[in-house]
Amino acid sequence: MLSLRLVRRLALLMAVGLVSLAALPAALARDAAAAPGDSIRSGQEWVLSMLDTEAAWSVTRGAGVTVAVIDSGVNPYVSDLSGSVSTGPDYTGVSTSPSSNEWGVHGTWMASLIAGHGHDGGFSGVVGVAPAARILSIRVIPDRADPHYGAYEREQETVIQQSLADGIKYAVTHGAKVISMSIGYSAPSGTVRAALQDAYEHDVVVIASAGNSGGPGVGHAGAPESFPANYPGVISVGAVNANTTVASFSSDNLSVQVAAPGVGVPAQGRDGQYWQVSGTSPACALVAGVAALIKSRYPRLAPDLVASAMTLTATHRPAGGYDSQVGFGIVDAAAALTKAGQLAGDRPAAAGIKAAAMFHGALPPEPVAPRGSGQLILFTLLALTSLMLVIVAATRLAGLNRSPGRPPGRSPGQGNR
Repeated sequence: MLSLRLVRRLALLMAVGLVSLAALPAALARDAAAAPGDSIRSGQEWVLSMLDTEAAWSVTRGAGVTVAVIDSGVNPYVSDLSGSVSTGPDYTGVSTSPSSNEWGVHGTWMASLIAGHGHDGGFSGVVGVAPAARILSIRVIPDRADPHYGAYEREQETVIQQSLADGIKYAVTHGAKVISMSIGYSAPSGTVRAALQDAYEHDVVVIASAGNSGGPGVGHAGAPESFPANYPGVISVGAVNANTTVASFSSDNLSVQVAAPGVGVPAQGRDGQYWQVSGTSPACALVAGVAALIKSRYPRLAPDLVASAMTLTATHRPAGGYDSQVGFGIVDAAAALTKAGQLAGDRPAAAGIKAAAMFHGALPPEPVAPRGSGQLILFTLLALTSLMLVIVAATRLAGLNRSPGRPPGRSPGQGNR
């Protein structure tokens, strides 16, 4: 049997230095490189174009939606997130100060991709997929360079999983309509699954990164499961590059539902500088931004229908319609919004049996048209006629039963036994 230390080491290697037996910030050091600020908006063009955000923004920019970023913390003071971040609890159990340069590195990157609004009038810096959305930062993991990461890693698995469950519960009770988790755990937890079920029942859309276990020497097929991406009801996201080709590191397993840009994606860091980040983490954050757009326009749309809106309209669909690397394809924000409108009720009244059974588990009753006074009079006359016929038939039957030569109470053909 492998020792616990070796299991931890293998898990670290599979995620290119980012995962432990406990958790992973899926893009923390993988190909993160500083980028000059004046090139950020142009560097983002391919990302936003691939997701078709410009067309989506003509419908909504995410106003009214809070996205919970359950991660390593978010610096609320960076220029492109200023005024858009609320800070929730720190469930890591370590005492690193938010003023530390190693606090909230990964989480700030992710938040900027979801709800960055730029600066200098919005014309400079990072613009997220849902720039009018708000961020609720909930810290459940420290960054790997955090001075207390070692202490965190030595915590019991049950404690670490409980912190994630607590973070999910906090997000739900504090109004988040989308939860973004660019993190990964190597084992499932009943406690976390129960928290996710509660989120689902409150119509909260949950997005998670599929993991970075597809690197060279590890291979794609049979990539290890990553939680929370592998829990039911969670939208698992893989990564593609600027050529729409699956990223070499993106995990290949059947949890993957959709894909998004995840190689060299511009983001703002906790230091206010700009970075190019790679991994399924940024892909997850971008899809969370699309979910925020949908929930902004259709706030009562159930999580499974939000997922359907994305999967049914995905672009660059693989042969056969699905594969375990990119799922159903690359998310298209504008098309997903249109489909969400149809699923929310902006569609013909006659819904197909297959769709109704898929989304609701049971067919709705057929609609009954309102009845006019003429119909009511007709139904009354029919009822009276039926009653009179019953009375006549009963009277004749009673007369036959009492005819001469037959004992009372016996029908014809019934003899003594």
